[in-house]
Parts: sequence; structure tokens; C-alpha cells
Amino acid sequence: MATTKRTVEVELSTTGLDAQGRPQRVPLVTEGGQAVAVSAPPSMEPELEGEHMLINIGPQHPATHGVLRLVLELDGETVVRCIPHIGYLHCGFEKIGEYRQYNQIIPWTDREDYLNSAGNNCAFALGAERLFGIEITERCKVLRVMLMELSRIMSHIVWLGTTCIDIGAFTPFLWLFQERENIYKLLEKWVGARLTVTTTRVGGLAADIPDGWLDDLAAFVRNFPRTLDEVDRMLTKNGIWVGRTVGIGAMSAEEAINYGLSGPMLRASGVAYDVRKDFPYLDYETYDFEVPIGQNGDVYDRFLVRFEEMRQSTRILAQAITRLPDGPVNADDHRVVLPPKSKATSDMESMIHHFKQVMEGPRPPIGECYVAVESPKGEKGYYMVSDGTPKPVRWRIRPPSFINLSAIPKMVEGHLLSDVIAINASIDIVMGEIDR
Repeated sequence: MATTKRTVEVELSTTGLDAQGRPQRVPLVTEGGQAVAVSAPPSMEPELEGEHMLINIGPQHPATHGVLRLVLELDGETVVRCIPHIGYLHCGFEKIGEYRQYNQIIPWTDREDYLNSAGNNCAFALGAERLFGIEITERCKVLRVMLMELSRIMSHIVWLGTTCIDIGAFTPFLWLFQERENIYKLLEKWVGARLTVTTTRVGGLAADIPDGWLDDLAAFVRNFPRTLDEVDRMLTKNGIWVGRTVGIGAMSAEEAINYGLSGPMLRASGVAYDVRKDFPYLDYETYDFEVPIGQNGDVYDRFLVRFEEMRQSTRILAQAITRLPDGPVNADDHRVVLPPKSKATSDMESMIHHFKQVMEGPRPPIGECYVAVESPKGEKGYYMVSDGTPKPVRWRIRPPSFINLSAIPKMVEGHLLSDVIAINASIDIVMGEIDR
């Protein structure tokens, strides 16, 4: 067995003072109980010179939430510079959309931000309907509000659960993902799909809700706040959680606006901007809900804002349940809405409309439009240009993940390497929306 060695510093009066006028200290090494003097080390400066280190986080790393590569320049463990690299997942959604009919584009919006697929469906349909000049039914409006708020809750659930894992907590992840499964069951009962649901059509919805679905939604609205209360008790005043999030990655209101941030990233910095309030759609101005605002713009405030948004979305859902009217979910416009299958097989005129829509596609007037909604990650906008053909000549996306990510070099500068994980998680990015 090797002899254990330990170094002890003692002051030897016989050696006098060193070059800086300090008492000379000579380390002694004990070997087998015998003290052996060794020569004193050269004096060192308090600030040691060293080279900066370049490291990569990603593009295949669980804490980057997708194929994101962060090139970090470190001085010790302090971040000097951060360069985000994107493009590893490039999907070409916008270019593909130029070769698809308007209803054929909707499945692509599912995959662009797959945590907000139903919300993306509604946003694209709103833009196409403005281009076509279509007014949707009142029942369709309320059902789309339900879709968008369920999608908001589901996206925030994934964000909070995975952020807990990034920072070191695991139990809230299990609680939250059980609630996510409950939302999946609601969507599956409605349209048969779970993650990429493709719920909308231009002029309406893929299907009306089945019998008993509102009762299931009401049960979720009653039970979900209890889970939020449990997570609140677990995290909000937890010393480890607070220590890892307070004062980390702070952005002032002026900086957030200058970087073009939106959604919880902007509201956490104290800017009260929400598309649902400032540019209402789907009659959001008639719903009673609050827009949570932060003060310090750090990781902790972003957590508080998203957490409260889930409570407010539950509040909106409760109102939507009580106001859902009877009636059709699709507009009465044979230019874009397919006739019922029963009529398409028994009525000549309906069969013609069905054939022309499927084979040729609906043709909007020549023009362009931009429609923005409040997605879970911020302002989500769709811009489309029509030249009168069944396919848009241009389709462009304003993705909040892409714009919010641009601020990460500013947010991580001067922080420790471990803080980069918390800051990146607080942005809530989906790479499909960035590498569109």
C-alpha cells in the first residue's frame, strides 16, 4: 500500500523574509511519520495568466433542447463569449409551403413547433382566412381558443418539466407530464392524434368535438390547478431552485425590446405586451384574464411568468366551456370547405365542389397578409402572398424561438458555465421553429 502524503505549511523563523517582505513558509511532507523539509515554492501572483478555452455544448446535448450548438469561450468557468450555431435541423418549411395548397401546409405547421402544434394550426388558418376573406363561425372561434390555450399549457408543461431536469429536480417533471398526458387524451379523443394534431382547416376545423368531450375538459380544468399548487410548493421558495435562477441571465426592459424579444421572455422583463390583448383575435378581448409581468427579467421571473400563464390559460378555458355555442364549426363557403362525405357521394353539385377543391385547390384573391398570435414562446406570425393560384407564392414565418435565441450571447456573458444551462432552458426554444 502506498504511503499517504499530506502537505502542511509551517513558518520557519530561521528562513527570514521572502522577496515581498512576507515570512518565508516552507512546506513539510510527512512520510511514514517523519517530517522531511522541501524547498519553498516560488512566490505566485494573485492573478494567474492563462489562455481562454473554447468548448462546445451540443449540437447533440440533452440540455440544448434540440440540435443547437453553443460555442463558449471560457476564462476558467466564466463565460467570456457565446456563439450559437444553428442550421443542423434545417427543414425548409417555408419553401415547401410554396409548392403546397393552403390546407396542405397545415401539417407542416404542426412540425415547426411540435410543442404548440394546435396553436400553429389555428394561427395559419387565421392568416389564410384573412387572405381568402372568410369569416369563421362563433362555435369555431371558441373551439380554437380551447385548442390554443390547451396548447399553451402543454408547451409550458414541457418547458417547466425539462427545465427542472436541467437544473437538478425530477419530481415536478413526473407530476407535470402526467397532466400533459391528460391533455393528449383530450386531443386524441377529438381528432385521433396526440402530438401533431392538424386540427384546423381553412374556414373551420377538421372535426367537431365528440359527445362528452366538454365534461372531460371541465374535469381537467378542475384538477390541473392542484398539480400547479404542488409544483408551486416544491419550487417557488426552494433554496436550490432560487439559487440557480435568481439574478441569472437578466435582461432589462430596454434590452429585451432592443433584441426583439416577445412572449414570456419580454414580459419577464416588465414589458406588458401580449398579442391577445394588444391585437386581439378569436374574440380574446371578451375573455377575462390577466397578463403576468415580471420585474427583473432573470430566469426566476421567466419561471414565474410562465407558471402564472398556465393558471390564466385554465381560467380562459373555464370561460370558453360556458360560452361555447351550438352550430356548425365550418363556414358555409364551398370555395374552401369540403362538403360532407354523404353529400359528395349523393349530390352532383357537392361532388363537383369536392373534386375541384381536392384536385385543383381553392384560389384566394391576389394579395398578401400577415397574422400574428400569442404562442407559448412569444409572437408567432405568418406572412403569405397570393398570386391568385392555389399555392402561396411566398410563405414566411416569424418564429419567436429564433428571435429569442439571438439574445443568449448577451444573457450568458459573465456567468458561470453551469448557468448557461439554466439560461438556455429559460428561453424555451424548439429547433424546428428556428431551423424552419
